Amino acid sequence: MSELIDNRATRVRALKEIITRLNEGGSPEDAKRRLQGLLGEVDHSELVSMEQELLAEGMPVQKLQSVCDLHSQVVRDSLVQLAPPPLPPGHPVDTFRRENQALREVAAAMRGVMAQMAALAAEAAADGLLLGWRQALNDLMDLEKHYQRKEHALFSCLERHGISGPSKVMWAKDDEVRGLLKALGDALRGEGAAAHWQQVAASVAEPALRAVEEMIFKEEQILLPMALQTLTEDEWGEIWSVSPQYGWCLVEPREGYRPPQAVTPPGSVEVPGGRPIMLPTGNLTLEQLLGVFSTLPVDLTFVDAGDRVAFFSEGPDRVFSRSKAIIGRKVQHCHPPRSVAVVDQILDDFRGGRQDVAEFWINFHGRFVHIRYFAVRDAERNYVGTLEVTQDITGIRALEGERRLLQY
Repeated sequence: MSELIDNRATRVRALKEIITRLNEGGSPEDAKRRLQGLLGEVDHSELVSMEQELLAEGMPVQKLQSVCDLHSQVVRDSLVQLAPPPLPPGHPVDTFRRENQALREVAAAMRGVMAQMAALAAEAAADGLLLGWRQALNDLMDLEKHYQRKEHALFSCLERHGISGPSKVMWAKDDEVRGLLKALGDALRGEGAAAHWQQVAASVAEPALRAVEEMIFKEEQILLPMALQTLTEDEWGEIWSVSPQYGWCLVEPREGYRPPQAVTPPGSVEVPGGRPIMLPTGNLTLEQLLGVFSTLPVDLTFVDAGDRVAFFSEGPDRVFSRSKAIIGRKVQHCHPPRSVAVVDQILDDFRGGRQDVAEFWINFHGRFVHIRYFAVRDAERNYVGTLEVTQDITGIRALEGERRLLQY
């Protein structure tokens, strides 16, 4: 057993050395030769360990992200291709895999449209095929639901086991895919898309398709096998239970999976018999309190003094989706890597007493959204957490004049 452990540690050290040299501008061909000569074969857990150690040693996420695809290309030939274990239909991993297969088919369909356009080589014909290209892109954009379930439900469970490297790097790569698909959408909506379709195909569409397919490879050969080895049945049940709020990508889950019985989350408190909760300014039953939170025209999220998500309100029209999987998760892990520095600055300023409010306003899916962060302090002004308040103010912003009479 000690020999196996030592072999694994040796492979991880060699992987780190090879990837570090690659990051510093080394040749991919040389990296492949060294990998084949020194390692033979590596598995997904060794790749994850390598990433975790590089991040722990101070390598910035952005640097690891920038060569992430090159890493996977270098190790692809040496990565052990594990046969997927049998899973009941409808298991979260079964759904992730079926969605990935559907995404592969859409990518192939988009390439098929581009091949037809190349064969016809006429602007009029290209203009007629542009609709099929746009439809394929529309289908591909459905991957947002897949990515959100991965980022908020799956990653949060992995982080409980100390596995945060994949979530940091993969989330950053997810955002790259999003950016590439958005650029493709802009190009296909622009004037002259049919006339310049070859340029769009080569410089925008093909990089986007490669990025989608590369992420599918990383999920199927690294992320999902690692998750199956790591997560408990209760955690898979938790992921299954929160998944519907994010929706499904191109396919619906199959019937067959039965999660374990729901377990009451640690720290949950029930007030027996509907007894009121005594507050300084009045009393509310738990049912009334939940009703108040779900009725407020704002979305609330509270992060405790340890930077962990402790609570969020559930309203019918939340601006940003939340799932119970984020409870107890470090708030930094709930944001894309590009935003973490801003999150850290806000929390540091609040904790240090330098600021009490930070606010932003953005256009989000046709809505004008106001986002405010408030430092929460106790009676002695000690920092106890941060409250995020998000509100769709599209209608408020459009108000003019006065309304003094009742009108529904």
